[in-house]
Amino acid sequence: MSKITLHTYFSGTSSTSTPGSNDSINQPIRHKVEFSQSDVVGDPGNRIPIEEYPPEIRDQVRRAYALRCPTQPRNLTFARKWQNGQWRSFQQTWFDEFDWLEYSESKDAAYCLYCYLFFDPGKPEKFGSSVFAKDGYTNWKKAKDNFNQHGTCKTHNNARLKCDDFMNQRTNVARRIDVISKEEEKRYEIRLNSSLDVARFLIMQGDAFRGHDESSTSNNKGTYREMVDWYKDKVEIVKDAYDKDKKFFVLIDESRDVSIKEQMAVILRFVNDEGKVMERLLGLQHVESCTAASLKEALVKMLNSHKLPISRLRGQGYDGASNMRGEFNGVQKLIRDENPYAFYVYCFAHQLQLVVVTVATSTPAIAYFFNYVPLIVNTVSASCMRKDALLAKHHDVLLEKLESGEIITGKGLNQECSLARPGDTRWGSHLKTLLRILVMWEAVIDILEIVKKDSIKPGNNGGAFGLIGKIERFDFVFIMHLMIELLSITDSLSHALQRKDQDIVEAMQLIIDVKEQLQDMRDNGWDPLFKRVKTFCDKNEIEVPDMDKEINARGTSTRRKQKVTNMHFYHVEVFLAAIDAILSEMNHRFGEVSSELLVCMACLNPRNSFSNFDVDKLVRLAEIYAVDFDVGGFLLLPGQLRGFVSRARRTQDFLGCTELGKVAEIMVKTKMNTSYGLVYRLIELTLILPVATVSVERIFSAMSIVKTDLHNKMGDEWLNDLMICYTEKKIFKSIKNDKIIKRFEDMKTRRMLVPRNNLVIASNDS
Repeated sequence: MSKITLHTYFSGTSSTSTPGSNDSINQPIRHKVEFSQSDVVGDPGNRIPIEEYPPEIRDQVRRAYALRCPTQPRNLTFARKWQNGQWRSFQQTWFDEFDWLEYSESKDAAYCLYCYLFFDPGKPEKFGSSVFAKDGYTNWKKAKDNFNQHGTCKTHNNARLKCDDFMNQRTNVARRIDVISKEEEKRYEIRLNSSLDVARFLIMQGDAFRGHDESSTSNNKGTYREMVDWYKDKVEIVKDAYDKDKKFFVLIDESRDVSIKEQMAVILRFVNDEGKVMERLLGLQHVESCTAASLKEALVKMLNSHKLPISRLRGQGYDGASNMRGEFNGVQKLIRDENPYAFYVYCFAHQLQLVVVTVATSTPAIAYFFNYVPLIVNTVSASCMRKDALLAKHHDVLLEKLESGEIITGKGLNQECSLARPGDTRWGSHLKTLLRILVMWEAVIDILEIVKKDSIKPGNNGGAFGLIGKIERFDFVFIMHLMIELLSITDSLSHALQRKDQDIVEAMQLIIDVKEQLQDMRDNGWDPLFKRVKTFCDKNEIEVPDMDKEINARGTSTRRKQKVTNMHFYHVEVFLAAIDAILSEMNHRFGEVSSELLVCMACLNPRNSFSNFDVDKLVRLAEIYAVDFDVGGFLLLPGQLRGFVSRARRTQDFLGCTELGKVAEIMVKTKMNTSYGLVYRLIELTLILPVATVSVERIFSAMSIVKTDLHNKMGDEWLNDLMICYTEKKIFKSIKNDKIIKRFEDMKTRRMLVPRNNLVIASNDS
């Protein structure tokens, strides 16, 4: 599956559309039997006139567009044209004054949503109703005056009233003929709310709604139906609402069978109004082909559907696939051809993974060691009986050490555990495995001896015999301790890179810190490591070789007479070789850390009271993002930078601050983001640059929970909606049932509606 992380920056205030909204597609679908919200065309200039749709679906078309609300693209650079001796353009502030107003980017024209939906071409036109409905208004000189005239004209007001009546099902003629009692409406509301509560719970848990057998005689009709029945039994009012009308409401319909498809996940990274870095799932997009051109086209389509122009992208992050990061034909290059300010960063977590893989094969001795680790785990954990015996032996060992005072009790200390199987793609699991072998050393040896004694087949007997001989050697113990120390250093970096709010400046500092730790280990780590290994060997009666003794070089024939000391082999050919390999690989993999863009960004690091702050480099950073700063901004920026760093160094809130994300939050909290707006913009640009695609990895991990056998009939839209609700649980929980029911009723004509209170209370929050 293709994996994409997308990062965008909006100048001024940060914003993003609600995840999961199906807003538009590029081309309309003609002559469909049904017209849904996903068929709505976002650009008013590309829409088909209502009268050209078949009569049987015109109401569906009107309802879909009315639900979508007017197309009002914010944060868009509107095209300028020469009119009456002056450059003029559409103004974003007009959206706030005229709620009916729409703008077409393709036609650079203004439209009226209500006139488009209910304009009657047979009646006399008033104030250009035909222009606002079909042709588009383009005279920006007198635009505001004409907008005011159009908003007060009779034709426009009639169209607006028709739209209100059309969406208000209670004024519908069919509704007035079908008389329904208030008690029945109330029971309907109870059933609807109970169905929503059950559906909401199942969606947040990623569970399927249907069952294998939903017949009336089935003992398990599926999670949804069974939970509704359970809900009815627990709540009397819900039971009465269902029993009196003998209806069972299912809100969710799982659509057609689909085969396995390639899915592209898009994550949006932005800085919210509180200065916090946010990552949100924008959605899943089905792709027919994994070529760079197809992926780029699907990506742009998804952005357009959420009114996010590609011109506002300021960062993109992908994994190491060639079709993603290709320098000449990859997705990142195609995006940068269209928007040169959408800078690409190769996922740091994937690069670190490749670094660790290199360490595991850096020397023949280490590669040989890692060939035996899985064999030990598989032999000891081959059956439930062996696992139980391992736990029992380890339990006995812990009790002996507690009684002798060798270890102490405490919260989280000396817990019972079992061996973890190492994974090929997650080298953090190798560290976990080695730590478990070290902690459970005595129990592992005992189980291998039991396997050797109890094995009937000579092959199994010999395997355990060989593993005992291998594990109780100085080579194995030394490399195990060395790998634990090396992997511990890289594992802390790996966990740090997986934070959603991790910023590029902090990630660069973490990489530098890891390099310094490795260099310090190379210079000063041999003696402490050798001492720990020797102590462990003495404790477990493992022979320690004479370090000054000359032996034949490992991996060569005895006839070659190539003699080296044991000290040379362990110190130079294993210890130094492993550390040099990881340092060399980190310098190679993280070469972009030395690029001009990231070097300039590093000057914003708040550590040690902004000790790396450099005004000239930060001005250069603004020049790299020239599109986000005007001429006046470049003149004011040096003064704002000096004023900001001077105030930050004497402000108590910034003392001890080590992360750029916290700087942004403090600036918003203290209103410094308005006083030093240009500096805050630089910080925003730095924060949104991607560090790792871990969020995308989490999405595909969550998909394995949602996409089960009972979910094998999901279409693309249903899967996308489920994934958004499952992933963005916090947002999903915040959506009240009233809003869901209102939209549910507005989607099409309903025989029964939820009762509405006649009393309307004004609120500042509404």
